[in-house]
Amino acid sequence: MRISTRWLNEWVALPDDTETLAERLTMAGLEVDGVEPAAPAFDGVVVGEIIGCDPHPDAERLKVCQVDDGSGEPKTVVCGAPNARQGLKAPFAQVGARLPGDMKIKAAKLRGVKSFGMLCAARELGLAEDSEGLMALPADAPVGIGLRDWLDLDDVVIEVELTPNRSDCLSMAGVAREVGVLEKTPVNPPQWQPTPAVIEDEIPVQLAAPADCPRYCGRVIRDVDVTAATPMWLQERLRRAGVRPLGVVVDITNYLMLELGQPMHAFDAATLKGGVTVRKARNGETLELLSGETVKLDAQTLVIADDQIPVAMAGVMGGAPTAVSDQTVDVFLESAFFAPGAIAGRARAYGLHTDSSHRFERGVDPQGCRDALERATGLLIELAGGRPGPITEAVAEADMPPTRSVTLRPDRVNRLLGTRIEQPEMVETLSRLGMGLVEGAQGWDVQVPSWRFDITREVDLIEEVARIHGYDRLPTRRSAAPAALTGASESKLSLDRARALLVDRGYQEAVTYSFVDPELQRRLDPDEAPVALANPLSADLAVMRTTLWTGLVRALSHNQNRQMNRVRLFETGLSFRGEPGALAQTPVVAGLIAGPASAMHWGERPRDADFFDIKGDVEALFEMAGIAHQLDIAAAEHPALHPGQSAAIRKDGQTVGWLGALHPAVIRDLDLNGPVLVFEFAQSLLGQKALPDYQPIPRYPSIRRDLAVIVDETIAATAVEQCIREAAGEVLKTVSVFDVYQGKGVSEGCKSLAMGLILQDSSRTLTDDEVETVQRRVIEKLRQDLGAELRE
Repeated sequence: MRISTRWLNEWVALPDDTETLAERLTMAGLEVDGVEPAAPAFDGVVVGEIIGCDPHPDAERLKVCQVDDGSGEPKTVVCGAPNARQGLKAPFAQVGARLPGDMKIKAAKLRGVKSFGMLCAARELGLAEDSEGLMALPADAPVGIGLRDWLDLDDVVIEVELTPNRSDCLSMAGVAREVGVLEKTPVNPPQWQPTPAVIEDEIPVQLAAPADCPRYCGRVIRDVDVTAATPMWLQERLRRAGVRPLGVVVDITNYLMLELGQPMHAFDAATLKGGVTVRKARNGETLELLSGETVKLDAQTLVIADDQIPVAMAGVMGGAPTAVSDQTVDVFLESAFFAPGAIAGRARAYGLHTDSSHRFERGVDPQGCRDALERATGLLIELAGGRPGPITEAVAEADMPPTRSVTLRPDRVNRLLGTRIEQPEMVETLSRLGMGLVEGAQGWDVQVPSWRFDITREVDLIEEVARIHGYDRLPTRRSAAPAALTGASESKLSLDRARALLVDRGYQEAVTYSFVDPELQRRLDPDEAPVALANPLSADLAVMRTTLWTGLVRALSHNQNRQMNRVRLFETGLSFRGEPGALAQTPVVAGLIAGPASAMHWGERPRDADFFDIKGDVEALFEMAGIAHQLDIAAAEHPALHPGQSAAIRKDGQTVGWLGALHPAVIRDLDLNGPVLVFEFAQSLLGQKALPDYQPIPRYPSIRRDLAVIVDETIAATAVEQCIREAAGEVLKTVSVFDVYQGKGVSEGCKSLAMGLILQDSSRTLTDDEVETVQRRVIEKLRQDLGAELRE
């Protein structure tokens, strides 16, 4: 909300220092986002009138103008503006004037003709971003007066960033009310009288969706001069609020929206067929909007319709066929209250966002419709003439927001805030905010004004007292209760530690959207149906991710398209699985690697990263947590992973994660440079770590025995290790695979695994016979359970 301080000062007396006002508004919860002048600095610019305009003798597109600047001596000015003509009044920069950008005006000769000054466009004065010609001033503009003084450009604009609950401050009236409370000064709104009807013409109004629109006011005004010029004071107020002037009728409706917070719309009454009905759209109906876009309406959209077709999207935007144009003679003014729930999200569903929808979806004063219509009628007749008819009003009292009364206990205010605010101060604060107070049995029964949708409970009223009193004036006290510090558990492993380990291993952390492309999601997790968003930001962000791979793969594609060949990314976040009513949000850790296994080095031959590189990274995480021995990484098929290079991570027989290479078809369809390796597992695996136990240094020597056994190639090395552990018993300290061989001397379909066994007893030295007994027991166990044979 952009606020002109000169305009605001007409409503309420302001402090002399604008910075002080901005600070007070911010401390009261209306955060000031910026303070800027209403116009850039310039001087030497006056109102000029072109009293003569002739073609330039040597330039087809230039004109030689005689300009009256009030000095009594006309100035010759060469001008190239297409709208330069005799009788036009426009800003005139005299010789010596300084324009925005530190541009100084000097006498010059243009194509052989001397020019003494410059006729200005609005853009050249910093009053518009674009302009097609000279800034046309009204015919009654006094020639020779300084433009800054005449337009009151030494104004300051305050930009307030409002939270969604403070829709009451989306108007000059609402901000003035806040300033009046803060400064303890009266608010003086503009006064106007109801405009009596001089004709009997009216358009009937019907509420077919009263829950969504319980109040609708309309008025016919005939013989309006829509070509009348909008006065400069009104144009300037719109400009300073960030609204572009479009014509007197539309400008007045926009002005009322800024002044009173009531969005309005004007129809060309001649284009309306029959009466006006507020109803839900019918499936298949279309509407050509003022923006020129034609939208297909759905059954959840509230529309304004005549007897034949929809003519406006309620609370969002009017329709082009019924818009006011230069040919309009009769106008139908609309002022309505639409329930916030009926408008919220409707504009975004059609890719729209308007000033009207911004206000209606947050809440507009349901009691202000008629006043705004009367105010607009008076301005329209004053500026463009016309003959008004009676106001037609349709009200569904049962669906209007009920009058709210909230009980406030004065002692509760001070107990909660820790203050000693006197009751008279509370009464004054709430009364200035427009609330009525009545003594009740438990305190005050506070009548909430119709424009405050955010006040529903006692704590809301306490917040009002606190923010007006001043958050910076609330006392700072230490808690009376002793602070109990929780002990730091040595067994707790922070997620930051896991992130640091991955960074140490060459990964970079990525943060991607939880909303993903449905097609990409289907390719990476086809067995899980994702939850679709009701109002997606775009078509490629339409579903919730069931795996973090979707975001990481898009990040990989982005990097590879920019010649980043070696990519290592990881992410921690939520995956979303299940139905909308029973959605499981699971914290997971996911990673991705692609390209060379290591950075280029003269001492190493380059190779692509493979399955065992990413498996090593995952195992390093599990080793850090001390849970590697509790997990089983076994070959398993995943629809998005390579059939021969994928594995499931299991704990207690349950699959808790996956790792492997992306399927070649997925890499091809996504246009990636492969191979691409990925992993993902539940964060809960890393939540706790095993505490190390003290073990004394062994007093007796260990003995190593190496076994080479031939097993079927489908048998995993972990199965062989587990079998050896079961057979060897407690004297086996470690077992590891140090060689895998397939080829000559080994039958086809088999493989040779060389296992190193470390045997040791803590109470004595093992004898050769005992070691041989353990070795025979291991070999026999392998033969019985796995069909293994000792390789000769």
